[in-house]
Amino acid sequence: MLARRFAALPTLLGLAACTATASTGPFPDPAQDEPKAVAHGTETAVLAGGCFWGMQSVFEHVRGVRRVSAGYSGGNADTAQYDAVSEGNTGHAESVRIAFDPAVISYGQLLKIYFAVAHDPTTLNRQGPDAGTQYRSEIFYANAAQQKVAESYIAQLNAAKVFDDSIVTLVQPLGGFYPAEDYHQDYARKHPDNAYILINDAPKVAHLKQAYPGMYQDEQTVVDVQL
Repeated sequence: MLARRFAALPTLLGLAACTATASTGPFPDPAQDEPKAVAHGTETAVLAGGCFWGMQSVFEHVRGVRRVSAGYSGGNADTAQYDAVSEGNTGHAESVRIAFDPAVISYGQLLKIYFAVAHDPTTLNRQGPDAGTQYRSEIFYANAAQQKVAESYIAQLNAAKVFDDSIVTLVQPLGGFYPAEDYHQDYARKHPDNAYILINDAPKVAHLKQAYPGMYQDEQTVVDVQL
């Protein structure tokens, strides 16, 4: 079932590991964001940015994140299976659902990690070796507040020319999140020596730790696909 993803490994093994993005300078905080909550609680964010293995691995290491699950968003429930999504015509994107404590980290700060570390938001329907609409960059907002923060931040980053190219990230309402198959959950943690993980995903976690030590946590969170 993973043949499509591993087919590119012979080429990848000849490439140097790289970080997720090609930003041109220090990465700004969102100018518009939801204030941190006074009391602890749980909110969710659903983000797509290439292979969900790497996205899940990055956000499990973000302080304030409680649970992360890999899955599919953008299409219908009856096509939310890996083999179907991999064909690229279901409307789904490989996504992650992030449960976070808004008293520890804001939605805008999650988006900062999303843009600065987790993926390259300037490549259309492609992340690294993975190509197709299922690997697109997309923010699935749960409410008007999330939509406002996401759209404002994209405009801010584009205006500041943080990246050499314009951001192509879509911002759309969340219609549904469908957890991926069990063998996809926490794949990077279960297979740390896998060549795909070493080349594409481990450098992102290392980048997070080096560039944003105050937002990094060593202990990965527990995956909860029932959230």
